[in-house]
Amino acid sequence: MSHESHLREEICILAKSLFDRGLTAGSSGNVSVRLEDGRLLVTPTGTSFGRLDPARLSLIDASGQLISGDAPTKEMALHRAFYDTRASNAVVHLHSCHSVALSLLPDVDPDNFLPPLTAYSVMRLGKVALLPFFMPGDPEMGRAIRGLAGKRSAVVLAHHGPVVAGKDLEAAVAAIEELEETAKLALMTLGMGARVLSQAQIQGLVQRFDLEWAD
Repeated sequence: MSHESHLREEICILAKSLFDRGLTAGSSGNVSVRLEDGRLLVTPTGTSFGRLDPARLSLIDASGQLISGDAPTKEMALHRAFYDTRASNAVVHLHSCHSVALSLLPDVDPDNFLPPLTAYSVMRLGKVALLPFFMPGDPEMGRAIRGLAGKRSAVVLAHHGPVVAGKDLEAAVAAIEELEETAKLALMTLGMGARVLSQAQIQGLVQRFDLEWAD
C-alpha cells in the first residue's frame, strides 16, 4: 500500500471513529492531510464522517486546484491558513457539542478559551483561541487564523466548532478530542469554583515537555 493509500484509509477510519462516538454529526466536520509533495487529501463537502469512501476523497494540488475525487469542503481557507502558518500535516474541524456550547457563554476569555483544568489539555493544545462567528465557508476564517501568526494549534469558531492542527492526523484527532473533553469538564464544573492548574504548574509542564504556550 502506498503512503497516499494508507492516509486515505486512515482519514476514513479516524473520521468514522469520531462520528460513531458522537463527536460530530450529520454531514458536519472536515479533515485534511498534507502529503509529502504539498498536495492535500480532504474530506468532500456534504459527506458524513460515518460513510467516507477513500477513493472519493478530494485530492488538491499545491495551488489549490482539485485533481481528483469529489469537491472538497467549503472550509478550505481555514485548512490552508493553518498549513501556511504552522508546520502541520493534518487539520481536523468538528462541530462537537460541548466546545460549541462553551463558545456561547458570555464570560469566556477569547485569548484562552479553555480553563487549564488538566495537564493533557495544556500539553496537547496549549492556549486555545476563541474566534468570532463567521458564515460557513467565509474566507475571513482563514484570515483570522493567519492573524494568529502560527502561535496557536487550536481554535474554536464561536457558534460553530473547534479546529486543530497537528503534526499528523492521529495527533490532530487526539488533540481535538482533548479539547472537547476539556470543554465538557468546564461545563460540568461551571459556577462550582473548580480548581484550575496554577501558573507555576502550567510553567512546569511547559518546561518539562517543551510545550508551546502563547503569550
